[in-house]
Amino acid sequence: MKHIHAGKVRDLYELDGDIILVASDRVSVYDVTLPTAIPDKGALLTQLSAWWFRELGDVVPNHVISTTDVPAEFGRNALRCKPLEMIQVECIARGYLAGLGLREYQKYGTVSGVPLPAGLVEGSKLPEPIFTPTTKISDTGHDEFITFDDVVNQAGRETAERLRDLTIEIYQRGAARAEQKGIIIADTKFEFGRDADGTLTLGDEVLTSDSSRFWPADQWKPGGPQFAFDKQFVRDWSSTLEWDRTPPGPEVPADIVEATRQRYTNLYERITGETWTPGSQS
Repeated sequence: MKHIHAGKVRDLYELDGDIILVASDRVSVYDVTLPTAIPDKGALLTQLSAWWFRELGDVVPNHVISTTDVPAEFGRNALRCKPLEMIQVECIARGYLAGLGLREYQKYGTVSGVPLPAGLVEGSKLPEPIFTPTTKISDTGHDEFITFDDVVNQAGRETAERLRDLTIEIYQRGAARAEQKGIIIADTKFEFGRDADGTLTLGDEVLTSDSSRFWPADQWKPGGPQFAFDKQFVRDWSSTLEWDRTPPGPEVPADIVEATRQRYTNLYERITGETWTPGSQS
């Protein structure tokens, strides 16, 4: 088994021509990996992704080969996947106004070039979901908004249209499923690549607490921050510190670690209907 990549949260290995995608318990905010791990986080991300990949298998092919045929040392933290040539666009769907989308709207009345109605506030539901891609190929090294036309220029019109349409369709399917469980998916990020046959394929993770904003529907109230079953909770904590959002990141106190673990666990249980058994490999 060969280690081929270390990301902020995930590690990639090559084994017999397949990719072993391992989610660690590391947590990153503002593209900085914090020094404190969140117990169970990697396993929760992996198993929630696996659940969604099964749910969405009829919408688009995905990269999962097996959720169980992985090296024993990685346990519930790993998926065996087919290698993909990744498209260098982060495909974001937004159904509500929050985060970077809110800040962009407040400045320009648009998000990624998509005009939105006047008078929206933090947490507002959008008239319809919108495709707001970002890319990490930038001078800053951070996610930056690009327009649909930028995606056309980068990937070609046919691929760009397919990415946009799939992003919205997967989001709508996921949002409808989560709504049945009393959960709002405010926005989410997908990544796509092409397999050895050139088929456009959903990769990375899908509809997890690291890639999406999840809010309890019965507490949703536009006009301010929402209760978050996702990484926003850690972002909000870090914003109270005198930290310039550059490495090294701050240590996370034990109460924030436990509250984060509980939120990730609660989301997994509410979405899947399954009881989570604590204990995972990092």
